[in-house]
Amino acid sequence: MPINYLVRLTARERTATANLHLGVLLSFVAGALNAGGFLAIGQYTSHMTGIVSAAADNVVLGNIGLAVAAGLSLLSFMVGATTTAWLVNYAKRHSARNIYAAPLRIEAALLLAFGIVGATLRLHEIVSISLIAILLCFTMGLQNALVTKISNAEIRTTHLTGLITDIGIELGKLIYWNRSHDVSNHRVLANRTRLRVHSALVLSFFIGGLMGAFGFKHAGFSFAILLALPLVAMSLAPTLQSGRRG
Repeated sequence: MPINYLVRLTARERTATANLHLGVLLSFVAGALNAGGFLAIGQYTSHMTGIVSAAADNVVLGNIGLAVAAGLSLLSFMVGATTTAWLVNYAKRHSARNIYAAPLRIEAALLLAFGIVGATLRLHEIVSISLIAILLCFTMGLQNALVTKISNAEIRTTHLTGLITDIGIELGKLIYWNRSHDVSNHRVLANRTRLRVHSALVLSFFIGGLMGAFGFKHAGFSFAILLALPLVAMSLAPTLQSGRRG
């Protein structure tokens, strides 16, 4: 990809096109990691709603170890989001040229580590949870907070509940029959742009899930290295651009 295009994806000055392209790319990565993580450890790592519900169920059933494991997953996701917020705000305060590069580099490094030593990490656990789950939950929290801050909370990439809800709302508006054309009456109109953007994000997540399941099934943990490459490119693009200008 051209360096200028990659730089625009994470530039401080946002456009609707840059938000969409970045969201589609990161949704693909999230879908691939979520599906691949399930094949690797039998657990989805971006579904915090399900994890909190599992914690509650296990507390009632007396499975305290599993409840603690769910709590660690939730904590890891939250720490990832906290890390992104701290890094972005620190970069803003120090007038960094690209304030989003650091979280991207961390995510890329974590994916590379997952691809290289994932098989080893699977053998180690904290309480009843694999280190892989903790790593992936942290990565998903990091990424979701990053794209949320970049797009001013217009786009989320690691979970689909809100996106599918918004799609349903816009479809309801789209098929609503406005009987009167009198402009004085309130007309129900769908936000077609939001409908297209959210549909693209859901589709990208699904395609990423298919590719992730296929890749992890046939290539194992090393498939994560391929997922890390576009993140590496985006995180290094501002530095490469500055070097060219220099």
